[in-house]
This record gives sequence, structure tokens and C-alpha cells, in this order.
Amino acid sequence: MAKSERPLTTAMTGLSARLLVLTIFFVLLAELLIYTPSVSRYRKNYLEQRIATAHVAVLALEATPDNMVSEELESELLYHAGAYAVALKLPNRRVLLLAKDMPPGIDMTFDLRQGNFLMWIKDAYSAMLQDKNRILRVIGDSPKSPGVSVEIVIDEAPMRQEMLGFSARILQLSIVISLLTAGLVYLSLVLLMVRPMRRITRAMVRFRQDPEDVSRTIKPSGRHDEIGVAEHELAEMQKELQSALIQKTRLATLGAAVAKVNHDLRNSLATAVLVSDSLADSEDPEVQKVAPRLYRAIDRAVNLCSQTLNYVSGDAAEMKMSPFHLSELISEVFAAMKGETECQLINQVEFEIDLHADRRQLFRVVHNLVLNALQAGARVVRISARKSLVKVEIDIEDDGPGMTEKAQNNLFEPFTGSSREGGTGLGLVIARDIARSHGGELLLDSTGPEGTRFKLSLPQKL
Repeated sequence: MAKSERPLTTAMTGLSARLLVLTIFFVLLAELLIYTPSVSRYRKNYLEQRIATAHVAVLALEATPDNMVSEELESELLYHAGAYAVALKLPNRRVLLLAKDMPPGIDMTFDLRQGNFLMWIKDAYSAMLQDKNRILRVIGDSPKSPGVSVEIVIDEAPMRQEMLGFSARILQLSIVISLLTAGLVYLSLVLLMVRPMRRITRAMVRFRQDPEDVSRTIKPSGRHDEIGVAEHELAEMQKELQSALIQKTRLATLGAAVAKVNHDLRNSLATAVLVSDSLADSEDPEVQKVAPRLYRAIDRAVNLCSQTLNYVSGDAAEMKMSPFHLSELISEVFAAMKGETECQLINQVEFEIDLHADRRQLFRVVHNLVLNALQAGARVVRISARKSLVKVEIDIEDDGPGMTEKAQNNLFEPFTGSSREGGTGLGLVIARDIARSHGGELLLDSTGPEGTRFKLSLPQKL
């Protein structure tokens, strides 16, 4: 058998590489989903920390009698608070204020007491995705004292730098985690799945190169998971295939032998037919008594030889598809059999039902089915058909005695499926093979003392 020309998978195109890439991708995706709320929370915590620091700076004003400090101390307090101005609103409506003489104009105002999860995420990405130093006015409750609100004016640039640094650390950590996780998952999958799958693949390729070599059958590893089941089923399938190939080889040898002797056998039978015809004209009572039995025996031998040769040859010629009316084909079959029987042949197929098939082979199918019915003892054979959008179903019914249980069990087995003495069972086998070659099927629909019905289904157009 020719070797497979398709190369096996490489390190870059195999299942292992795909699993590694997918693992890294999904870990990074998970990190991204975690990063988004994290950076939003980081920004909110940063602003709350600035609020708390500003509150501590303003408390220096309460230590003075007039809530005033020197300009030098005020500048130092604002420097340590990282703000241009700080306003502290106390519960008694007093306001303590630290501010430079000329604070810059405010670009954005954020109230930490309001907003929701999605708004904080939007504000966080807005801060990182712009490169200007906006002046922010931030309002929030003091974490030090309930009922006290703090208002600060700060630069956005320092916060943005902190957020970018936080993002860089998250990215570095994500890469490390993704590589570590991907490596562990990759190693586990390679050991548990990829390596066994490669073993199964190599076994299949090796078996395909020489399926008759028993040593090429896969040896199951004994695993109890799905891969173990696949190995066991593959081994069983290979054994069954080897048995089928051995049987096929024997049948091929038998077929070749039958084909070689067929010509000489037919010549001998032809001579015997001529002799039997001569004996039929004899006036000897004993000869007239023996001649019909001799003629029937020779006729059975000729029929057996022809059917065996047809089955062995497989009729492998290319099908010649053409459109035709089914009722006309049935009429041709009945006309060809008029001289062979006096039984009633009824064609109930409507003229509108047409097929696209090999007319010669389909003639052979119908002829075999009708002939089987007549040889089984039927006196009436009726053929009808139904047409749907996708297929045509043909019923071949007879009023014969029905089929025995043995014949039903071996219905489509050559040389064992016949229900009559001396039959080969090849007619049904050949008929079903032709039906399947057309994409259809031949089935025994029913059988019993009232008769037998076969159902032949064929596609509308192949």
C-alpha cells in the first residue's frame, strides 16, 4: 500500500502549539478583565489618599487662634499635601482653607461621593489615555472624621504616572503568570492528551501503510479515560479490518478462479442444453420423463454460474446516469419476463414519477426482485411507487408464502440468504449493492404468509 504523502504535524502546527497559544491568550484575557476594575480602584484610592493627606494638612489651622498660618508654613503644608488648594468643611459650617495666592484654572471636577463602577472605569481610562496635565477639583468625605468633607485642587499628571506605573507592574505580573500557567497547562496537556494522540496518529499511519501486518496493530495503554477507550476501539477496529481483508483476499482469489473457469463451464453447459433439447424431442417415455428434470438442473447450473460471475465481477463499470420514467422501466421488466412466467405482474407506478439513475442497473435490480418473488412461489407481483422532494420509494409486493426466519437472518449474505432450495441469494445482494451505489437502500419491509414486500428507495437526483 502506498505511503501517506501528507506530512505529520510540526511543532508550530501541532496541537501542542495551539494549546500553548490558547492558554497564554486566555490567561492574558483573564488578567485584562481583572486589570480594568483594579486600575479604576487604584485611581479612586489615590484620590482618597490625597483627600486624607489634605485633611491632615488643614488641621494645622485649628491650632492657631485665628485659623491662619504664615505664607511659608502654608506653602509647605500645600507642598506636602500635593495640592494647590484645600478646603475643609466642618459640621458647624465652618470652612478652613489653604490656598496659593493664584491657583490655576480647574479643568475637571470629580465628586467621590457620587458615581458608580462603570463611571470610575471610564474616568480611569480617560486619565491614562490623554497626555495633558489637567487641573482636577476633587471632592470627597474625609476618612478621618465623619461628616467632614474635603475639597482639593491637584495636578492630574502625578496620578497618571502612578497609574501607568501600576499598569506596567500588572502587565509584568500578567506575563509572568501567563507564561507560568501556560507552561504548566501545556506540560499537563502534552502528557495527558497530546502525546497519547500522537501515538494513536502514528499507529494509524503505520497501520495504513500495511494493514495486513498484525504487528502494526496498536497496543492499548490500559488507560481508563476517553483516550484509553479510543485506543481499545482502534485496536478492535484494526483487528476486524485485518480479518475483513483476509476474507476479501480469499474472495478475490475465488473470483479469479471462477472467472477463469466460467468460459469453459458455459461452453459445457451450452452443449448440455443442446443435448437436453434433443432429448425433449425423443418419443421414449423414459427419456420424456427424465428430460424435464435434466433441463431444469442444467438451467439452474447456468443461472448459478451467471450470478456468481456477476457478483464476483462487482459490475464496477462507471454508472451512466440518465433521466427516465419509472413506469416505463417497470413495463420493460414485465415484458421481458412474460415468456418466463404466467403469473400476474401489476404495474401501479404513475407515469409522472421519474428517476435520474443508471437505467440498465436499475432494470437489473427490479428484474432480480421480481424473479426472486416468482421463484419463491408468488402468483401475483405488484409494484408501486411514491415520490417526495428528496427521494422515490418503490414497493415490490408479492403474494408468496413469505420468507423463513433463516432466510431473513441471512437476507443479504451471498450463498446463504436464499429462501428456496438451490438458490444462491446473490440476486438480493447484487440488487442492494446497486441501490447503495445510487445513494439509496433496499430493505425488507414485511414478510409473512400473506406475502413479502421489499422497499427500494432512491434519491431524486444523484
